[in-house]
Amino acid sequence: MFIKKNVNKWNSYQHHKTNDPDETAERFITLVDDLSYAKTFYPKSKVTRWINGIAAGIYQNIYQNKKEKYNRIFTFWKYELPILFKKYHYILLFTFLVFLLFVLVGVFGSIKDETFIRGVLGDNYVNMTDENIAKGDPFGVYKSENPFTMFVYIAMNNSFVALLMVIGGLVAGVGTLFVMWQNGLMLGCFQYMFFSKGLGIKSVMVIWVHGTLEILAFVIASTAGFIIARGILFPGTYSRLISFKTAIKDAFKIMIILVPVFIIAAFFESYITHLMSNTYDKESNAGLPVWVSAAILLLSLSFIIWYFIIYPIRVNKKNYPGKKIVL
Repeated sequence: MFIKKNVNKWNSYQHHKTNDPDETAERFITLVDDLSYAKTFYPKSKVTRWINGIAAGIYQNIYQNKKEKYNRIFTFWKYELPILFKKYHYILLFTFLVFLLFVLVGVFGSIKDETFIRGVLGDNYVNMTDENIAKGDPFGVYKSENPFTMFVYIAMNNSFVALLMVIGGLVAGVGTLFVMWQNGLMLGCFQYMFFSKGLGIKSVMVIWVHGTLEILAFVIASTAGFIIARGILFPGTYSRLISFKTAIKDAFKIMIILVPVFIIAAFFESYITHLMSNTYDKESNAGLPVWVSAAILLLSLSFIIWYFIIYPIRVNKKNYPGKKIVL
């Protein structure tokens, strides 16, 4: 009876916006009353979450033109992004598992067929790596260019690949899956190539100095792509256009944080990985201690797990300044 009595009103509020401030205020008060009732008697109902979403949309509309305080950027990074990302944790899990599957396909294919690695990575790269290993400098590829030139190129290239992963969501996620497939296969073949030559642990200590941030950032970028795909394919109670617009906005908010992550990863690859490669070069004495590599790797992994998984869960359970409604 509660739903039957109010469903037409909720649908009207959701799909027919108003610019009248008095009408907006009346709608918001009515929805808060309905939400309080629903939370009291039906706290786990989908309808309760639906009403909450409509009320949150009106609240955000009221304050979208409000003059922001000097700490707006701080609030965005500390609260808004984690709260937003919490909504998409299940898509993050799905993306991670799919990417892991693609990596395992690369490893399995490499085990079964030696030519598979060359088909994925290319003859030139495999031959160059074999030559470096024979010379006693297995990771020489990371010091073949000027560090600053590498830094600029890697940061731009990784940002471009991440953008492809996000834009791929526009074609129902097929584009995102394709780019993930390419990169997952390459990673699987790449790592197997070193492990098969007895350089597995050493490759982890060198490559994953930058790879931890880089690869996990690609997973998060792919998550943003699947957010767009979900907005297109599964609009829920929203119109497809509104669902699509919301998904686009959320996806590119997530992409904002990946920009500094890719810059830091590019710095690690150009400078730290460059020095770590000397650690395993028989003719060089300019390498870094292994513990430096391990520390950077663990700190990078801890940051990703904390900011994108643990912290959003904690923030979502608490009230932060300005958080009136749980989104």
